[in-house]
Amino acid sequence: MAKIEVNKQLEDIKKVASLNEGKNLKYCILTMGCQLNENDSEKLCGMMESMNYSKTENLSEANLIVFNTCCVRENAEDKLFGKLGEVKKYKEAKGTIIAIGGCMMQEKHIVDKLKQSYPFFDIVFGTHTLQEFPTDLYNVLCNKKRIEDVLDIDGDVIEGLPISRDDKIKASVTIMNGCNNFCSYCIVPYVRGRERSREPKDIINEVKKLAEQGYKEITLLGQNVNSYLRNEKEKGIEFEQYEGVNSFATLLRAINKIDGIERIRFVSPHPKDFTDDVIEAIRDCEKVCKLVHLPLQSGSSEVLKVMNRKYTKDQYLNLIEKMKKEIPNLTLSTDIIVGFPGETEENFEDTLDVVSKVNFEQVYMFIYSRRVGTPGDKMENQVPENIKHKRFDKLKQLVESQIAERNKEYVGTVQKILIEGRSKTNNNMLTGRTDSNKVVILEGNDNLIGKMVEIKVISEHMWYLKGEIKWQNIHLWCNTIYKLKKNIKIVFCFIV
Repeated sequence: MAKIEVNKQLEDIKKVASLNEGKNLKYCILTMGCQLNENDSEKLCGMMESMNYSKTENLSEANLIVFNTCCVRENAEDKLFGKLGEVKKYKEAKGTIIAIGGCMMQEKHIVDKLKQSYPFFDIVFGTHTLQEFPTDLYNVLCNKKRIEDVLDIDGDVIEGLPISRDDKIKASVTIMNGCNNFCSYCIVPYVRGRERSREPKDIINEVKKLAEQGYKEITLLGQNVNSYLRNEKEKGIEFEQYEGVNSFATLLRAINKIDGIERIRFVSPHPKDFTDDVIEAIRDCEKVCKLVHLPLQSGSSEVLKVMNRKYTKDQYLNLIEKMKKEIPNLTLSTDIIVGFPGETEENFEDTLDVVSKVNFEQVYMFIYSRRVGTPGDKMENQVPENIKHKRFDKLKQLVESQIAERNKEYVGTVQKILIEGRSKTNNNMLTGRTDSNKVVILEGNDNLIGKMVEIKVISEHMWYLKGEIKWQNIHLWCNTIYKLKKNIKIVFCFIV
């Protein structure tokens, strides 16, 4: 897979920075969608800040507004078009530059609608041309012409873009782009292309740099992380061996050795590709969280076949049994789609059965949304909306009852949490997450932020736990020592 270094783009960043010097310009970015989109937005922020724009959350202040779009669900389109209607007045009043990028821009019917109904945009760029954003912006500033920069091909692996992260404790690291699975409900392979893995050396060096900067938790990102490097091997592409990495399992082991990193998470794996070596790596690597996100989508083997998921209900349950036997303290989260075309009541009961048996820690539930260009959109046996919602409510009731019961099991236990900062809903409390990704709030000073601490869970609530710092085997030991030469009295207090 071709790896593109961004020398030309860095030169264009310098050109735009020169044009903007001394102007106090601001940008605002609105990100829709998954963690991969958020990671792309961090790169866009890095580029814009390198071009002498400073960030603002206020649309009315911005000289440059960027939309980074998602197309997985229909409400993302509604959100984009609603926001475009809102920012039109800023364009008319002060010439604000409007740029629209991301997955949605890879859909021709969306770009056509933009041209027809929202022709005031300045730049459209796709998932394969994100690195060209500085060049596109430079051309808009110099030539005042609208830019459409969308490629309908599989992109290359891009290295070397600047990146700006809001979070200073947790960071996401993309290990691969694209997807080869073509699930019949999903638009992702059409908008992000086929699987392209980053070279092991580039990933490991990025994580090492993050560790040096003080980051404690890393989340490895990909549409199907456990097929990392598999597509390249099938095509006969050989990457330079680096620290023994030749698979996802060996990548986990290599990152686990990096000093400074205390937690490793990953999303999302595919059940059909969850090999024994990955299970063993999760078991053996003390920094890899024992919460595994394992998308189910449906509990019905019939529906799974139509979804093109390539596993059955029994295969999924058998995989979970194997994982539970190998990995102590394993917890699981999942994704479920309700109301896929052709789903019967019996099929839906199979989904409820799997949820009852597995007892997931977290379930991300979605009502099926038709996506133009996917096989699912063309299926005639669409489930009526009222039935979808009825089933969704039934699943939600089951999931929430399980979460309530699981939460009770946490009370009185000792948990290790990474303190992330002040709670967004209560500034008087600190917040962090357990290994199993449960939100915990507790009292404490700011000097705990960024540290891994042991807490005792003292109460449970539906969507969070409350804890207190666990002071175990603590005593104050004071010794008085006289340094005879200087006749200085020094008191040592040790907390052990």
